[in-house]
Amino acid sequence: MVETTLELKKIYSEAADFMPLNGTDYLEFYVSNAKQAAHFYKSAFGFSSLAYRGLETGSKDTESYVVVQDKIRLVLTSPLRSGTAVGQHIDKHGDGVKVTALWVDDATYAYETAMKKGAKHYMSPTVEEDENGRVVRSGIYTYGEVVHIFVERKEYNGIFLPGFRKWEARYNPESVGLKFVDHMVGNVELGKMDYWVKFYQEVLGFAQILSFDDKDISTQYSALMSKVMSNGNGRIKFPINEPAPGLKKSQVDEYLEFYEGEGVQHIAVATDDIIKTVTELRNRGIEFLQVPKTYYDELNDRVGPIDEDIEKLRDLGVLVDRDDEGYLLQIFTKTVQARPTMFFEIIQRKGATSFGKGNFKALFEALEAEQDLRGNL
Repeated sequence: MVETTLELKKIYSEAADFMPLNGTDYLEFYVSNAKQAAHFYKSAFGFSSLAYRGLETGSKDTESYVVVQDKIRLVLTSPLRSGTAVGQHIDKHGDGVKVTALWVDDATYAYETAMKKGAKHYMSPTVEEDENGRVVRSGIYTYGEVVHIFVERKEYNGIFLPGFRKWEARYNPESVGLKFVDHMVGNVELGKMDYWVKFYQEVLGFAQILSFDDKDISTQYSALMSKVMSNGNGRIKFPINEPAPGLKKSQVDEYLEFYEGEGVQHIAVATDDIIKTVTELRNRGIEFLQVPKTYYDELNDRVGPIDEDIEKLRDLGVLVDRDDEGYLLQIFTKTVQARPTMFFEIIQRKGATSFGKGNFKALFEALEAEQDLRGNL
């Protein structure tokens, strides 16, 4: 396991980085009802209306609502007819992430480079234009049916993408303080983690910065393994999980069963004030996993001095962990759709560059408690 910033910088420098990625451009969810999903993310998570595409804009088969909070853009897409690819995806997987869009300077170069290195084609470089300029997009498949779309928008000044219009709405609730996507975790089948680690290394030039085995992430009943992949500038981080043998079904096993395949398990979004953010999210109806209150009894001894009031953290259920560079605070929502699949992590980093290894056991036990309630442990 990598523990110091110096070691991380060395690994980042070793990333081939032949395909520079500027950051996460947007995440697109396929959902059964985009209009209602957009209202949920606005009301509960503090997003605001940004853009719309549907029948009124000439889209005959799908409708999309785009919501935004600081640097996070979510595209919520639903089918308008039966028999569409979007509808078939939802029928199989339920609501979830289809697209992780990556902001690049040259979408044609990114696509051609990835294809030469063994990527599976999703979308050839395509120029999309309107009165606000041009965007070039291209795409490749990653694990399951998830795709990475490369977005080149240096010649575009529109609200989002060609084909979308500004979504004017009277209702735009106050932000809860979410800033950007910190990392996004994928669940893959047993034996496939190293395959996808190699994919990100060879196809996208990522480096493996952390590794956790079943000794790090386990309880009495179940376990998983995880490796964290990052691009060279550290802006894109993709932990990849696979199940490990255990006495009972792990959270990854449950996900794979109900998602019916590999996919995005959770999205970690950053905040500068986790107490304020989580308090507001809880007030708006978001439910979080809860660890035993005894977790906080020895928190000072385990992580050392922190700025936050421990009693407030105890009340909210926020977890704390420390590495050589500082500490982090994190908390995980319960699943946010009907199936027990995708959820969100809220994270605040105060110097720490790790992922909360000291919290894995407490978190895993909280997840198992939810699984047990569902009869899936």
